[in-house]
Amino acid sequence: MTGQFLNRYYSQFCHIVHRYYPGVIVVGILALAAQFISDYYGAPTMLMALLFGMALNFLSKEKRCVEGINFTAQKVLRVGVCLLGARISFDMISAVGLVNVAITVMAVLATIGFGIAMSKWFNIDRYFAFLTSGSVAICGASAALAIAAIMPKHKKRDEELIFTVAGVTILSTFAMILYPILGQKIGLSGDALGVFLGATIHDVAQVVGAGYSVDEPTGDIATIIKLLRVAMLAPVVVIAGLIIRFKIGGKKISGRKIDNRGERESPPILPAFVLGFIVILLANSLGILPHIIKEGFQITSRWFLVMAIAAVGMKIDLSELRHIGKSAFFLIIAETIFVAVFVTSILFV
Repeated sequence: MTGQFLNRYYSQFCHIVHRYYPGVIVVGILALAAQFISDYYGAPTMLMALLFGMALNFLSKEKRCVEGINFTAQKVLRVGVCLLGARISFDMISAVGLVNVAITVMAVLATIGFGIAMSKWFNIDRYFAFLTSGSVAICGASAALAIAAIMPKHKKRDEELIFTVAGVTILSTFAMILYPILGQKIGLSGDALGVFLGATIHDVAQVVGAGYSVDEPTGDIATIIKLLRVAMLAPVVVIAGLIIRFKIGGKKISGRKIDNRGERESPPILPAFVLGFIVILLANSLGILPHIIKEGFQITSRWFLVMAIAAVGMKIDLSELRHIGKSAFFLIIAETIFVAVFVTSILFV
């Protein structure tokens, strides 16, 4: 009896592996290549993964790879975001002080509000504006992936996601180089400079690079402030999911919402990956997450997100991005400038 039970589940396991492994292996190789370029040439890992994926777009139409690529772009992505919780704890609040925490929270909310408010002026759909502003406000490419996962499905979502990831990654790279110089030129130093860098640069890796290029204390403060922004991901996604489900996007019909972009499926109120993020964050904060597991989660999260970026890139035809339009690019730039000006203004008060 036990033998039959094991044989049945072993057979199912082999079937699943056979379905997904070609696409997952290809995506994994791209992630390794992106990390290699990043380690030896200093290029942003996420951007390299994105570009490599887009270069191999033809594989997304290869029958043997399709299911594995889709699996990585959806399921692996959610696990990667979930495991981000291992990088954050409540101890960070006491480490930087309540004033700096308040600045960080205000900057996140103000940037998201600015992006959505400016969507009409830029003639951008408010879903897309939320995707870009949330990415700029919280944690760049990782936030873009998480927000896209809870947004209602529509045919242009992947194109919008890839555009946002590319935009925030490129801008974050420029900010990593320019902001330390700019911050010192305008008179910021010490903790204030760390807060500025941590609250305005989009991706974690670029914040680390910018902060420690000044000195170690500035790097420490910048990194903690950045991780506090990452912690905002869970509440923002939960609240956004509720708003999208019940209020935004037109009237509800038979469990679906209709707006001017066509039919959209309502997202879940609390996605499982967000709940997992919260549980891991709480476990880490309470000290019940063993160190070896915490490190394992952090490493796994990073690799899964790099793989997810590569997989999303593989699903996008580069020629389709031209339909996004210049307005979206200018909106991301405007949001980036806004958060920098907003944080600087508060620091000088």
